Amino acid sequence: MKRIGFQFKVRQDRLAEYKEQHTRVWPEMLDALRAAGWRNYSLFARADGLIFGYFETDDSLQAAQAKMAATEVNARWQAFMAPFTDANARPDESFVELEEYFHLP
Repeated sequence: MKRIGFQFKVRQDRLAEYKEQHTRVWPEMLDALRAAGWRNYSLFARADGLIFGYFETDDSLQAAQAKMAATEVNARWQAFMAPFTDANARPDESFVELEEYFHLP
């Protein structure tokens, strides 16, 4: 199992709405994440819109993202969430993986 930490940015003026959308993630999106091997997935927000994400997988971040990119529901979800970011890419393509340098088991 690999622990993945990543960050990306959402628009500060849309942060509250962005977080609200995550209280009702589509069931088929949740199913796709599970089927792609994303486990123990959490998102954390800073007031300026910086998002920290964490999940566990048997794959690399790139492999886990590729599995999701192959699903139709992910394409719809990313298009739906795109207005919340300033990135010129889909939100899931702007993840910056963070180096794990300490872990207390």
